[in-house]
Parts: sequence; structure tokens; C-alpha cells
Amino acid sequence: MRSRYSTIVGLLTLLGLWQLAGQNGWVADGVLPAPSAILTQIFSDRAEYLPHVMATAKAAFLGFAAGNAIALIVAMLVIRWPLVERWTAGINIAIFTVPPIAVVPVLLIVLDAQVERVVIAALMVYYTSLVSAILGMRQADTRALDVVHAYGGGAWTALRLIRFRSGLPTMLAGLRIAAPNAVLGAILGEFGSGLRWGLGSFLLGSMGRADPVRLWGIGLVATALAGFAYSIAWLLGVLFTRGATPATLATGRSHMPVLQTRMQHLFQLIGTVLLPFTAWWLLLDLARLSPIIAKTPAGVFEYLFTASGAGDSRATLISALAITMPHALYGLAVGILFAFILAILGVLMPPLVRSLMPIALVSQSMPLVALTPLIVLLFGRGLTATLVIAISVTFFPAFVTISEGLAQVPKIAFDVVRSYGAGPFRQLFSVAIPFSTPYILAAARLAAPRALLGVMIAEWLATGVGLGNLLNQSRGMLDYGMIWAVAFVSVAVATMFYAVVFTIESILLRRF
Repeated sequence: MRSRYSTIVGLLTLLGLWQLAGQNGWVADGVLPAPSAILTQIFSDRAEYLPHVMATAKAAFLGFAAGNAIALIVAMLVIRWPLVERWTAGINIAIFTVPPIAVVPVLLIVLDAQVERVVIAALMVYYTSLVSAILGMRQADTRALDVVHAYGGGAWTALRLIRFRSGLPTMLAGLRIAAPNAVLGAILGEFGSGLRWGLGSFLLGSMGRADPVRLWGIGLVATALAGFAYSIAWLLGVLFTRGATPATLATGRSHMPVLQTRMQHLFQLIGTVLLPFTAWWLLLDLARLSPIIAKTPAGVFEYLFTASGAGDSRATLISALAITMPHALYGLAVGILFAFILAILGVLMPPLVRSLMPIALVSQSMPLVALTPLIVLLFGRGLTATLVIAISVTFFPAFVTISEGLAQVPKIAFDVVRSYGAGPFRQLFSVAIPFSTPYILAAARLAAPRALLGVMIAEWLATGVGLGNLLNQSRGMLDYGMIWAVAFVSVAVATMFYAVVFTIESILLRRF
């Protein structure tokens, strides 16, 4: 009951301050309209909203279902045969790290626009759910697994009876991140697709009207849709995991397969690197597309290094990359730090965090492409807006993952250190944080590519610099070589961010 009151008070306080600021023009000379004005505009446009919302919701649902189904299948294969994780790492990381706005023009070349937005939604869901499923199933108590094996149960029986059930809370927590991501993916897929219906198309068509009330209305409707998806995922978590708090410590956890020989490591590394490029090549070959518009890896290399004008193309690409990377790194660092601090406060001072949760939910639920024009209205088109967007998209997934790790600490572990006189801070740093280290590192892996996505969307819609702007310019000039080059470089940079975090994770987890 106290939790519910804290949330209600926080939400009402936020709405009251917003109403006062909007009515009196306190923020950016009145570009922040009052909630009453926004709701009035939404009501007057209600007939226009319905087909847009239905189109986006349908694409998001199909992408959510497809992405999660594939993620669960891959996760079970990884748990059953750990080397699958190494062999598929390249493709999985590429799927996760590719900024959707970089591949939308590419997918529109290959796919029908209706299918393309479902694919983008599925891509936004897949890796988040995969990480959550693998992480959850690996936390199974090995003593329970030994009991199953002692009674003749095989690996699949142990997976079904022990690993899947013990991993369910973490998997459902992943769905809370994946559900709004599906809505964001569907809206991103509608940008530039030429589709008549969809909130992305509606938002893009409204940006040139210089009407803050309408933009905020579209943003809030998109937020309501994403928030509804989040609420359904949260409700599923409550229904399926009620009372399912771990009673014992999981022992002997294995977080990654141990390679026995250097030759195995070399072959798997080669496979990890080459498999995404092979898949890229095969998909384009099967699609039978013209090499003028569909560039293979060799085509991208030729465009950047051997074709006439390759030097100018490289210089343009490097110049844009030099602007984007520092902003993404700073946004990632601050977003992770903020998420960690808030998760810790959630343990030490739960009422404070509960009162702030409505704001956090709005920042996550409002799709990024809807949030960007509103942030631009408030902060302008400079560096501040870019960093605010990068921080906002990295914070919430990291916060949910870290909080889930802290929530999974068995109470018996706290009882042991409490019996020796440890206070709340000692319990936190001696038990909770070490136990949740895999979750903290998983949060960093989830957030790293999103920082680049946030910066690129800000550059695309607002600042007019960096990789996002270069991609937008290339689409307008039908420079397919640069479109594919930006997509490739974006994936390479995001993968580098991921690899750095993964290396740190490998080093730290070997010490536990």
C-alpha cells in the first residue's frame, strides 16, 4: 500500500508541476504545453489517431512475438550446447548492435514496408530477451540439477524442470524491457517507409508543422502504447513469479564456456567474425538485388578504398564518426552510473525510488523518435540535447536489469552477514553487489549499443551532424554506397563498445 501511495504521489506531483509550467510558459518560452492542452488536442484528433495506433500496435505485437520466440529457442540451444554461444556470437551481437535507423533504408530495399517494420520490431526485442533468458537459466542451483541427473533425467529434462523455472523471473524482467522496445522498433520501421498508417509516419508528417501541442500529443500516445506493453509484461511477471523468491544460493555457476585449446579458440574466433559477413553475403545473393543498390562486404570495401572518390567518402565517414563516438561514450557512462545509483537507492530507500518511478517509466515508455523532437524543443539542437537522449535510452534497461539482480539475492545470504552485525551498507557491498555482478555487467552490455542508437537518432532528427545526419543525407542523395558504409561502421562501433564490456565482464567474473 505504501508503495502504491508513493507512486501516486510522485505521478501527481509531476503532473501538477507540468501543468503549472505549461500554463505559465516557464520552460523554453512556452514550448512545453500543459497536459490539459495536450489531452484536448488528442481528443480533437482522436479519429485520426486510431488507425495509426492500430497499425503500430499490430507490427509491434508481431515483432515482439517473433523476436521472443527465436530468442528463447536460441537460449535453450546455448544452455544445452554452450559452444553455440561462441559460434553465434557474431550474428547475435550484430543483430543487437545494429542501429535500426541505419538498416531501415537497407531493409526497405529488400523487404515490403509492412514486413520491414515487423522485422525491425523483432530485432529490437531479440537480443534483450536472449540475454535475459541465458542469464536466468544459468543461475539455476547446480544441486537441484544434480538431483535431476541422479534420478536419470537428461539435459533437456533438467532444462525444462530446473533451468527454465529458475530463470523465469529474469526472463520476465527482460520482457519488461523488450515490450517497449518492440513499440520503438515498429515506429522506427515506419520512418521513411512511405506507409500511410503508423505513429512513426504520423510523427514524421507532423514535425514540419511547428506545433508543440501536436508533437507532445503524438509522443504521449506513443508513450501510452509502450507503457501498455510494459504493463502487460509486468503483469505476466507478477502472475507467473508470485512468491518465487530464491531460497538458496546457486553454486558453481558457469557464465561462459571454457575453451580447452588455443586452436579451438582460434577457429571459434574466426567463425564468430566471418559468420555475420557470410550471412550478409548470402541474404543479398538470395534476394537477387542489383549490386548498385545492394552492397556486399566486397562492395562496401570497394566504395571506401578502391573506387573513384573513395578518399572523399572515407574522409566524410571518419569526420562523422569522430563527432558521434565521444557523445555515445559519455552518454553510456553517465546512463549506467545513474542506473546503478538509482538501483542501489531502491534497496536502501525504496520510497524515494518509487516516487521517481513515474518519471523513469515515461522516459522509457516514450519511444525515442517521439522523445527526440520534444527534447529538442526543451534543450535546443546542440550537444545537450544529444547527451540527454543518449542517457535516457541507456538508463532504464540498465536500471531494470540491475534491480532484478539485486532482487534475486537470497534472503539467507543477508541473514548470514546480518548475524555477524553487518548493517545495511555492509550487507549491500558484501552480499548484494557481488551477487548481482553478472546482472550489472549484463546491463552494461544491453546499454552499450543503445547509447550509439540514441546519439544517431538525435543527429538524424535534430543536430544535423555525425553518422545519423550522414545517413539521412545519403538517403536523400540515393548514395547507396554510403548508406551501406554507415550501416557497417555503426555496427562495427557498437560491436566494439560491446566487446570492451564483454572483455571486462570476462575478467571480473573469473574472480568470482
